[in-house]
Amino acid sequence: MELHLIRHGQTNWNEERRVQGQSESTLTERGIQQAKQLGERITHLKFDQVFCSSSVRTRQTADHVFANRNFNIEYLDSLREIFLGSWEGHLYDDIADREPDSHRHFWEQPHLFNVEGAETFFDLQNRAVKAVSKMATDFNQKKIAIVSHGALIKSFLSHVEGRAMENLWAPPKMHNCAHSIVEIKFDKENQLEGKIVQYADQNVGNKN
Repeated sequence: MELHLIRHGQTNWNEERRVQGQSESTLTERGIQQAKQLGERITHLKFDQVFCSSSVRTRQTADHVFANRNFNIEYLDSLREIFLGSWEGHLYDDIADREPDSHRHFWEQPHLFNVEGAETFFDLQNRAVKAVSKMATDFNQKKIAIVSHGALIKSFLSHVEGRAMENLWAPPKMHNCAHSIVEIKFDKENQLEGKIVQYADQNVGNKN
């Protein structure tokens, strides 16, 4: 399966540096333009199926990226961003003042991040891998697109490349409307494995 991973466009909460998680924010005008421009860049690609996080910001992104395509988009809760509980809706600067250790863990030591009522990055990664594994089973040899979120996409790509969770935020940066491509297959033990050929718009390998 050829998997295309797309992060949503810029939102009002991105601009404000406000914690989004699974709470709802909306695309800015810049975010809409980012999605439209990505749509123009990938108009030559013919997808067999598009999956999208059920969040408003990803739905809006998908609507603009795939504006002129004649297929249905399937919305999944399993593709939503990491759930951040009591942090959601608050400014990152305020959280840094109030919970400096947890804020540091989130950005600098993600393997240690553990806030009561929130998902860990390991929870997020497991959810992402499970969702993609089902798609790979159902759409063998197909071209699939997922419109999702920065941390979810980063966590999945980290799994594919065997990157330790403590290095989750290492470059390349998952900017708004970043487009990544992974060739997916199952190994002899029926475990998902993949080859990253494009990471956040940067080519990292040659496609077969």
